[in-house]
Amino acid sequence: MSTITQWLRGNVTEEQRRFVFTIGSFLLPVLIWCLVSYVPFIWHPKVLIAEPGGVDYFQSGMLVDKTEFKEQHEQAKQQGLALPTGVPANPIYLPAPHEVAKALYTAFITPPAQKDGPWLHQSLWHSIQIIFWGFVISSAVGIPLGILCGTYGTLAKLSEPFIEFFRYLPAPVFGSLAVAILGIYDGPKIAIIVIGTLFQQVLIVCNTTRKLDATIIEAARTLGTRGPRLITKVVLPGILPDLYRDQRILLGWAWTYLIVAELIGISSGITWFITQQARYQNFDNVYAAIVIIGIIGFGSDLLLARLGRKLFPWDLTQKRA
Repeated sequence: MSTITQWLRGNVTEEQRRFVFTIGSFLLPVLIWCLVSYVPFIWHPKVLIAEPGGVDYFQSGMLVDKTEFKEQHEQAKQQGLALPTGVPANPIYLPAPHEVAKALYTAFITPPAQKDGPWLHQSLWHSIQIIFWGFVISSAVGIPLGILCGTYGTLAKLSEPFIEFFRYLPAPVFGSLAVAILGIYDGPKIAIIVIGTLFQQVLIVCNTTRKLDATIIEAARTLGTRGPRLITKVVLPGILPDLYRDQRILLGWAWTYLIVAELIGISSGITWFITQQARYQNFDNVYAAIVIIGIIGFGSDLLLARLGRKLFPWDLTQKRA
């Protein structure tokens, strides 16, 4: 309340202002979701049957189209049968916010539909491991190569055309090849994360390296700094804050490939959970799983941003991130 009062008085810090806008960016779509879910005249194309009346195929709890309900209601009225009753409802694929909120808790304590299936927390942990190893491998190759290409023009001219070509190829098209080479378990999934992020990573890191003031590199070379020492003592310290921010962005990129990657070979991780819940039309659990992915991704980015401000206090861009 004090922050709101300060806001109204115009006496707020930039951090408080950012916090208010962050909360607002989440509240607005939730408000729209609530209006669509709870206000009947906005968008409720279905009718949830309460009493089937004299309509043979109607059942309590059944969802039918409004037009179909009206037709059957009119026919039952003309035939002197008991009239069906129901309430406006949205399609089954759009659960209300309170149903998803409940599922965020119950999904963790509800046993899997299959006896040998993993629990939700096990599926999440498996997906996090896929992301971790895929991104670590991508970074282990992409960061050094990007720095070298950004520092040495000859190497950049030799490698960048192929990297530019390869980055336009959708990572999922390599799924069958990855399965043939690495098997049906986690290997191809990690490979898709690597393919999806590596080539973008090289180009982004290369561009970041090129932004380093050329006079700094020239001065270091004039003083006799060459080879590995030029990279480790001059280039890397000079680009480290920007490189850290690049990795935060690319980590989010890796998460976007997760669902596709986990469909390759044997379905696993959070993708397996979402697929199973959709099969049984438990869309509240599907939405809950999607929300969980967003919370993990957004939460980890916030933690990395805060860590960046601690690691690089002199870098003003980290404070704005």
